Amino acid sequence: MADTGGDNGPGKKAADKMFSLKKWNAVAMWSWDVECDTCAICRVQVMDACLRCQAENKQEDCVVVWGECNHSFHNCCMSLWVKQNNRCPLCQQEWVVQRIGK
Repeated sequence: MADTGGDNGPGKKAADKMFSLKKWNAVAMWSWDVECDTCAICRVQVMDACLRCQAENKQEDCVVVWGECNHSFHNCCMSLWVKQNNRCPLCQQEWVVQRIGK
């Protein structure tokens, strides 16, 4: 009868294996859900407090705002920006808030 089994069928020896897996370590990566992680207005990372909030010791009050264009900025920086120009500083699309949070 012919051998129709897999790698460990009746006609195969354990020494015929090309390699065997002895240990496996999984690695995972993550990133913020932002297109750019630096506020283009104050040039500070968006997950840190902006320069104004750092100077006034209001780090806890400094939140991030995302636009429909998926660009993110500090809410305090962007609130001053839109008073002068209601467009995203990066892509120049009309600024529409998608969400606000940390």
